[in-house]
Amino acid sequence: MSFNPTGTPNPFAAYPPAPAAAPPVRQSKAAGPLLMIATITMGLMAGLFFAFDVSVMPGLAKTDDRTYVAAMQNFNALIDGSGLFGMVFVGALLATGVAVVLEHRQGRRGAARWVGAAAVLYVVALIITVSVNIPLNNELAQAGDPSKITDFSIVDKFKDTWVATNILRTLVCTAALGFLARALVLHGRGTTAPAMRPHGV
Repeated sequence: MSFNPTGTPNPFAAYPPAPAAAPPVRQSKAAGPLLMIATITMGLMAGLFFAFDVSVMPGLAKTDDRTYVAAMQNFNALIDGSGLFGMVFVGALLATGVAVVLEHRQGRRGAARWVGAAAVLYVVALIITVSVNIPLNNELAQAGDPSKITDFSIVDKFKDTWVATNILRTLVCTAALGFLARALVLHGRGTTAPAMRPHGV
């Protein structure tokens, strides 16, 4: 037991003062909705690729080459000219990327890691799209009027390379969707967690 300068015992000397609490992290109300948008847009992209896997491409494979080319040219033209598709295609990347930053800044590191992994997977899907699928789509468009085409070797490229890479895009985006779903769970737990009690109470 220690003594005050006046010589009287100080009964509180054995209990050091509690350390000052760290300032609370400012919570952004945009984090949850943004993570939801990222999940929805990622699901739409995975669903689009999946639809081509299980219905569009197998169905076209049963047609003649001229019909195959005409249908794919129409599909690509409609998708390229769709503002809604552009919003979803780019929005999935932007929403996921910003969600990583917000989750990390607000201390939800577990959720941030899952969102970050989803963002990486979606970048992989974009790389596949830009390096393989889009060049094949452009080559198909440059072939011109299907009624005047005499060389249909491009169809073989679609049946082999385009179809295979689209399956890969489906798998990658589906995995990213699962990661975002996990991040949503962790985000919810972090948001609803009870406040920490002060030291010593």
